[in-house]
Amino acid sequence: MAISMESQLQTIFEDVVKTEVIEEAFAGMFMETAESERMKLISCLGAFKQYWSTLPQDSHEQCVKWIVRFIHGQHSPKRISFLYDCLAMAVETSLLPPRMVCQALINSESLEWERTQLWALTFRLFRKIIGGVDYKGVRDLLKSVLDKIQTIPNVVSSAVVQQLLPAREVVEYILDRNACLLPAYLAVTEIRKLYPEGALSHWLLGSLISDFVDSFRPTARINSICGRCSLLPVVNNSGAICNSWKLDPTTLRFPLKGMLPYDKDLFEPQTGLLRYVLEQPYSRDMVCNMLGLNKQTLNIAQHKQRCPVLEEQLVDLVVYAMERSESEEQFDDGGTSQLLWQHLSSQLIFFVLFQFASFPHMVLSLHQKLAGRDLIKGRDHLMWVLLQFISGSIQKNALGDFLPVMKLFDLLYPEKECIPVPDINKPQSTHAFAMTCIWIHLNRKAQNDNSKLQIPIPHSLRLHHEFLQQSLRNKSLPMTDYKIALLCNAYSTNSECFTLPMGVLVETIYGNGSVRIPLPGTNCMAQGSVTPLPMNLLDSLTVHAKMSLIHSIATRVIKLAAAKSSMALAPALVETYSRLLVYMEIESLGIKGFISQLLPNVFKSHAWGILHTLLEMFSYRMHHIQPHYRVQLLSHLHSLAAVPQTNQNQLHLCVESTALRLITALGSSEVQPQFTRFLSDPKTVLSAESEELNRALILTLARATHVTDFFTGSDSIQGTWCKDILQTIMNFTPHNWASHTLSCFPAPLQAFFKQNNVPQESRFNLKKNVEEEYRKWKSMTNENDIITHFSMQGSPPLFLCLLWKMLLETDHINQIGFRVLERIGARALVAHVRTFADFLVYEFSTSAGGQQLNKCIEILNDMVWKYNIVTLDRLILCLAMRSHEGNEAQVCYFIIQLLLLKPNDFRNRVSDFVKENAPEHWLQSDWHTKHMSYHKKYPEKLYFEGLAEQVSPPMPLQPHYLPIYFGNVCLRFLPVFDIVIHRFLELLPVSKSLETLLDHLGGLYKFHDRPVTYLYNTLHYYERHLRDRTNLKRKLVHAIMSSLKDNRTPGWCLSDTYLKFGMNPREDNVWIPDDTYYCKLIGRLSPMAGKSPGPFPNCDWRFNEFPNPAAHALHVTCVELMALAVPGKDVGNALLNVVLKSQPLVPRENITAWMNAIGLVITALPEPYWIVLHDRIVSVISSPALTSETDWVGYPFQLLDFTACHQSYSEMYCSYVLALAHAVWHHSSIGQLSLIPKFLSEVLKPVVKTEFQLLYVYHLVGPFLQRFQQERTRCMLEIGVAFYEMLQSVDQHCKHLSYMDPICDFLYHIKYMFTGDSVKDQVEKIICNLRPAMKLRLRFITHITKMEPTSSAAAASANANTAQPNTVSSPAPQSNPGPSSVPLSVAQ
Repeated sequence: MAISMESQLQTIFEDVVKTEVIEEAFAGMFMETAESERMKLISCLGAFKQYWSTLPQDSHEQCVKWIVRFIHGQHSPKRISFLYDCLAMAVETSLLPPRMVCQALINSESLEWERTQLWALTFRLFRKIIGGVDYKGVRDLLKSVLDKIQTIPNVVSSAVVQQLLPAREVVEYILDRNACLLPAYLAVTEIRKLYPEGALSHWLLGSLISDFVDSFRPTARINSICGRCSLLPVVNNSGAICNSWKLDPTTLRFPLKGMLPYDKDLFEPQTGLLRYVLEQPYSRDMVCNMLGLNKQTLNIAQHKQRCPVLEEQLVDLVVYAMERSESEEQFDDGGTSQLLWQHLSSQLIFFVLFQFASFPHMVLSLHQKLAGRDLIKGRDHLMWVLLQFISGSIQKNALGDFLPVMKLFDLLYPEKECIPVPDINKPQSTHAFAMTCIWIHLNRKAQNDNSKLQIPIPHSLRLHHEFLQQSLRNKSLPMTDYKIALLCNAYSTNSECFTLPMGVLVETIYGNGSVRIPLPGTNCMAQGSVTPLPMNLLDSLTVHAKMSLIHSIATRVIKLAAAKSSMALAPALVETYSRLLVYMEIESLGIKGFISQLLPNVFKSHAWGILHTLLEMFSYRMHHIQPHYRVQLLSHLHSLAAVPQTNQNQLHLCVESTALRLITALGSSEVQPQFTRFLSDPKTVLSAESEELNRALILTLARATHVTDFFTGSDSIQGTWCKDILQTIMNFTPHNWASHTLSCFPAPLQAFFKQNNVPQESRFNLKKNVEEEYRKWKSMTNENDIITHFSMQGSPPLFLCLLWKMLLETDHINQIGFRVLERIGARALVAHVRTFADFLVYEFSTSAGGQQLNKCIEILNDMVWKYNIVTLDRLILCLAMRSHEGNEAQVCYFIIQLLLLKPNDFRNRVSDFVKENAPEHWLQSDWHTKHMSYHKKYPEKLYFEGLAEQVSPPMPLQPHYLPIYFGNVCLRFLPVFDIVIHRFLELLPVSKSLETLLDHLGGLYKFHDRPVTYLYNTLHYYERHLRDRTNLKRKLVHAIMSSLKDNRTPGWCLSDTYLKFGMNPREDNVWIPDDTYYCKLIGRLSPMAGKSPGPFPNCDWRFNEFPNPAAHALHVTCVELMALAVPGKDVGNALLNVVLKSQPLVPRENITAWMNAIGLVITALPEPYWIVLHDRIVSVISSPALTSETDWVGYPFQLLDFTACHQSYSEMYCSYVLALAHAVWHHSSIGQLSLIPKFLSEVLKPVVKTEFQLLYVYHLVGPFLQRFQQERTRCMLEIGVAFYEMLQSVDQHCKHLSYMDPICDFLYHIKYMFTGDSVKDQVEKIICNLRPAMKLRLRFITHITKMEPTSSAAAASANANTAQPNTVSSPAPQSNPGPSSVPLSVAQ
């Protein structure tokens, strides 16, 4: 077939081009008449047409390629020109598809720039027929033409340039926006692929390409966040983990969408951002998230994700720390420099351990950067940091990896004489010895490897080395100085020498077995060591030594658990173990081992005493545990609660208390990521039987979704992660909520509980059942029957109500009552407490008051304190979690208040505990002594001991207590108190009672793990309820903050101005702060980007409720703003005015840092505070600057470029608002951003009438489409449609549009980068109704095939100047095929 095709084509075309001999002899003398030319063309085409119709579809391309080859094989320009005319006519008569012809021409190997005539003719033909190609074809051809132009060398004879120009004309035509052969957006994409940022285009194209690319700068600007490079996050364990901060892990650039010419600074590596994040304590998860580093790949060797940019930043941080050390006088004062070195060693170990950074590379790079800098003062700290890593990993790696350290030694220790031995009574002596320790480890490795690389001890370190050798020989090591730490650090890789110092440490905390001490409760003895290892000693041990220590402790605990030892662990051991768990660098042996090895092992051995100990440690001694470990523990606890052995009063109480703490302490931004991990099986994180724990979880869910604005803008939980969780809870523990509690829930949760209403037992029924059971109790005589009947599974849980009635009528309980209680068991008793709580409310509601009321309270009190039937914290928790309405709710809260305050029992316990103890457990060495003396004074009785003594005859009881190291009723009550305060806040009439409670018990907040977070959550969640109750707000803030005043440095939280004016309770004269106040408050946050010292006092972040200074600053600022007696709207406006009004306190040069601070603060406040930004935007859009029809003084895109305007002092109010809106939205949660679509369609759309307004709106929202695409696609599509609707009203309103191209480019950007065809149906109708020039430009979005006659008429007149008749029927949905340049008034 192929052969015959070629021969047939040969016949057709050779026929046409064959000439007479005479013509060839007198070439150029003979003129063909136009007529005969035309005849030839027509006959050739006729023959070809006949042949083409017989060809099968799949040979078409081959045929066209042959024709082009044939033409390019000719040498006579005249023939080529004639054949090209043939081709053009074939295309114009729709015989050949123009795309196929163009592709064959451009891909022909004969088309070379040296054949200048062929080149010129080809590109002229190209120019003639390309108008008929569909837009995707034009895009591919553009790429091919540009590639072809690239083949022209840089130097050619000027004679041929004229012949080469037609190629440029083709490009010019393709890029001509009025011809509109393809979306300009596709063209710019191809161009930027070929000539990326900074590359020059080919000389033949002149400024054509750069001008075209420049025309996209406005589109790029519309998609850029103003001042993005100066925006910084608050590194919070989880809040900042969103897509806004992602960077490319190889270049550290922002991941920008589309190939647009963004501003230069957006293409720069964002080292400042990464460095800022790295500097913050507890930032490593965020760093991994920003760079997409994955810890899981550690075990797969080929997945080494070394990240050189991260390595470089770590090195720079070390150099920065060296510079800081030069200027700091002292080191061991807990100052910034000490904290920085501590944090650096932790970061370094983590990133090098997970192989994101390479140790030898970093040391060499350090050497390079420190050479010639003469930074000597910090050298010991640097060596200390390197020693941490070396001692831990030298055994597993090659010696060569560590030798670069000796180069660093030569640089930093130039001394010729011996360095003297430091004072070993000071902790920093361990840093001074670090270099010697490194040498000892390297030497040990060299000996073990029999390496030739043994290095003799440098002369300057000789005294240090001799001192260490001497100390080893001296077998008695005192705990008073740091000699033990020095030996552990130096010999941790040498087991013969290491056992001695480590043995001493271990011995100190284990106790030697002969001394025993009592613990609280009866029959509970422990090993005798009570003094834990102090923190500064643990800080002085290298990571390797700490790992050995923690490993030894964990193994010992597992061994003791397996041996079922009756002796409890030594208090010193428990306290030291919990101190070691604070070190993040030993996480795998620390908290990870604790949760995934120690707990399961102890549980397997049924060592309930040790299990109780571990849960106590978790409740009272752990800090900054990552959320996934906490949720993992929670699911352990739920499965533990179902095991029969835990049905024991003390352990059951401990499991429930720990679970309650874990649930209520979940951070708002942690809830969703953690619980979505369990969606396939939500049962694991929910309690199958404890209604209180499940209610606590729902309250936490409500608070978290409110604070993160998760449900903002939606009214149902359908399709969200909460649905399965709530459904499962309702299956496990069906329950209702009181209307005053429900009204605080986010709307979707309210709707869920209204739908799933659970019928409640009436008070009348409950009373009747109690009477009935009481009659049975009195009438039954056989003791065993009584015990069986009342303790049977499935019998109504009314026994506590009966005990109450006994006490009310006879004032005592008999022995059978005690035996029934014992038989019921801890787990089942909870249900009895629940009904008892309801029963109490009914009893009190109907009691006559006065005498009888006092009697009731007395009995209730006796049940708690005298008979020990139920503990106070459980009873209060049950009461606070019932769902009474109206009057009954008030009675319920009244009972709580009476229980807590009426008798002195609890008040005395609280005041004594607060008076005698301090919360800084990590600084104390005598906690155990204080703990024991408190328990002697107020013993905890958890096994109904009081009842056993009171019954007649008294029953001798000697229950075996599980060891208690930290807890007591006050500390157990704290999480319950949190809940009680919230319940009281919800019910208006009990405000006064809440104030009384806070007065008497507020001091307990001194021991709260997260007092500021609790205040923040409370003020945020109840913002609506507290709006008009400014006194109560102030009282709450005052009670919690003043409980901490003795344990915090002044100025740690509230500003002086607030303390002076805001705390005064004068009703008549409320303090309204002025602008200066807000500027100073925001000013405390804006220096967070690296200024030192910061505005807040330094502290050890390892034991703080916040992970770093910025998180602390943000939360205390928000608490103070919410505590003001000023409506949220006014506070929000005042915050915006900090940068929108001219403020003397706000320096111009770092205005974006201030905007960043405002963005952080305002997005962390409730909706009324940040929603005012929408009003500002509306006022700007309606301002004359944007509504006037006259042209602006400048080009709108320059005016909206905030950074450039600001630098040239030419900024306008509207650009300030734009930049501030960007800062706020950049920090917003996706929930807050999800209000934007509604804001656009309901508020802005009616206002937008002019082109400037439209461009302003595009500028505002454009940069956030990427986040919507990743996090809420629905919103992105709604915004896409709103953009077109606004364009439509602008189009109808304006006579003349000056910026059609940038507008269309932006809409194409949205189509290709975000929405694809998903909004096509909605926007098609809109595009059809736009003016012709606009419709022409946007026609590829809708694929409109027919254009309205108006435009085709315009097109026809445009075509009059082209020689050929325009009859190409295009194979593509294309409106206006030929080479059109539509003469519409398009101001370019």
